[in-house]
Amino acid sequence: MIHFPAEICTNFESSSGREWLETNGIGGYASSTVSGANTRRYHALLTAATRPPLGRVTMLSKFEETLFIDDRAFELSANQFPGKIYPEGFKYLKSFRLDPFPVWTFEIEGLRLEKKIFMPAGANTTICQWSVADGQWSVENQKPKAENQKPKIKLELRPLLSFCDYHALQHENAGLDPAFEVSEKMVSIHPYNQFPSLYLAHNAERVEQTGFWYRHFEYAVELERGFDFREDLFQPFVLKFDLSAPVVVIASTEKQNADNAAGLERSEIERRAKLIDTANAKDDFARQLVLAADQFIVRRGAGETVIAGYHWFSDWGRDTMIALNGLTLATDRPEIARSILLEFSRHISEGMLPNRFPDAGDEAEYNTVDATLWYFEALRAYVEKTGDYDFLAEHLYEKLINVIIWHLQGTRYHIHVDTDGLLYAGEAKTQLTWMDAKIGDYVVTPRVGKPVEIQALWYNALKIMANFAGKFGDDEDRKKYDSMAMTARETFNQVFWNEAEQCLFDVVENGNRDASVRPNQIFAVSLPHSMLSVGRAQKVVEKIEKELLTPVGLRSLSPRDAGYRPIYTGSPLERDSAYHQGTVWAWLIGPFVDAYRKVNLDGNKTDARVEEILSGLKTHLLEAGAGQISEIFDAEAPHAPRGCIAQAWSVAEVLRVLKKD
Repeated sequence: MIHFPAEICTNFESSSGREWLETNGIGGYASSTVSGANTRRYHALLTAATRPPLGRVTMLSKFEETLFIDDRAFELSANQFPGKIYPEGFKYLKSFRLDPFPVWTFEIEGLRLEKKIFMPAGANTTICQWSVADGQWSVENQKPKAENQKPKIKLELRPLLSFCDYHALQHENAGLDPAFEVSEKMVSIHPYNQFPSLYLAHNAERVEQTGFWYRHFEYAVELERGFDFREDLFQPFVLKFDLSAPVVVIASTEKQNADNAAGLERSEIERRAKLIDTANAKDDFARQLVLAADQFIVRRGAGETVIAGYHWFSDWGRDTMIALNGLTLATDRPEIARSILLEFSRHISEGMLPNRFPDAGDEAEYNTVDATLWYFEALRAYVEKTGDYDFLAEHLYEKLINVIIWHLQGTRYHIHVDTDGLLYAGEAKTQLTWMDAKIGDYVVTPRVGKPVEIQALWYNALKIMANFAGKFGDDEDRKKYDSMAMTARETFNQVFWNEAEQCLFDVVENGNRDASVRPNQIFAVSLPHSMLSVGRAQKVVEKIEKELLTPVGLRSLSPRDAGYRPIYTGSPLERDSAYHQGTVWAWLIGPFVDAYRKVNLDGNKTDARVEEILSGLKTHLLEAGAGQISEIFDAEAPHAPRGCIAQAWSVAEVLRVLKKD
């Protein structure tokens, strides 16, 4: 499904604007652009997770690749330097495809050369292969007329090393140790003591020492985002190959054997094919999303977690619980869901799920009100899918009871059930909901009080607990949870309905009602247990469809609002100021589709409309992150993709509603 022809590949702007991603299931990844030019600090052939899934270190930035046909040299790489693109290897590209991993086809002087890159699951390892394509020479020109006229075809690879924290940039310095060790088909280098060694297993004819710094690489996306954008990379040696046989280089934090590359490739192809087969994906769109979903599931300790987005996010509690259904249950991998639910239960503290596991350490952060409530919904979806109530009873039910108790008596950040039965959360200078942009002490979207989606999630959690209690024969608790839910429902309908706008207020606090038209109200319709009448639910969906729906998700604020920001670009301050002030979020398409289906029951017509709603994101797989769905988009056409090129809940929510269909 993912294929870019020559007209895209040979245009530097279009090929550099399309990125590829390989992941290893433990937090590491490889990524760059179709053109071969790195445009972000996060682009590299090997970013290793030294403390899975975190502790990520960019080790091998890229290779400079030179093809020799007899004595003629052809540079296949691409880089952006001040005022110049050099070299321009993308001009030789005939195509790029995901098959199932990144594959480039070059054509030079009639010779067709194929390059592929992939990461096997479970190791900080990237395998790079170059080979002369079947048939070798294109039929249209320059095919040798006789055996003795065949040219000598060689390849030289110059590794460029970064060796720094993946959020950082490398610069020329005297502290780097340039020494490397050469053994049989292996080169190892250890430039800094605080980082692991890099091993390059290869089938080169010889290795020659160089030892140069390549200076002033420029990264266009970093410049656009208002960050430092220049980097120096160290070039320690040259690998020289005869291309009469496929060229193999395995970059890893462990010693590898280049002879194993073909077997690792077969295993990885089979693993990915099995994912598609297990998920019973029916079309190319669903099949690609299944592969995309797998890239976010990573190991944490003895269990699993979800990387919220690539390239820079770690695992977040909120994102994990929202994405869990689509990433694991919609792909028929409930054992992964079970592992994630169990792993996060070990980190519950004072009735709260952690919001984030930081890169710098393992000390979890608990600054969220909704992650814990999404945990209830994730559990509901899991037991509905599996019927595994024994797991719930043995490991989690008592913890859920404790969570409710903490919310009743009060926990961090003034999170507590108010006398009206609704859930209050927040204090000055905090951001506890998913609209969490903050600049220093300035909270861009302060939502202290009773945010609308928190009430929807709280009611949903209470109804889920009532059902669980009934399942386990706990009739007293069932009645208690039902009573609490009824109180919340009555209050909610009294204080949250905005008669003037025919929708819901966004936040209510001490008599103040925020009338901003935002997408948060969609959850009052979309969640399995809703507090709204059918009539009010229809009006909420109509309001959101009219003012917030775009081809790639929902706007975070109505264009009619004075605070509306149509474009997400510029400095960190400018971008954070727009993050939830109009910027489109792809993941919200999932709850919108759920809500739309609830209030539109006219069968084929509804199905056709849902297909139309999702069509923009289907097209989006061919832009930005190839085969992935971006985090956010500009609020106005052409809705340029922004933020992370691959976001877990974006993929998960589309996949979930596709599978639900």
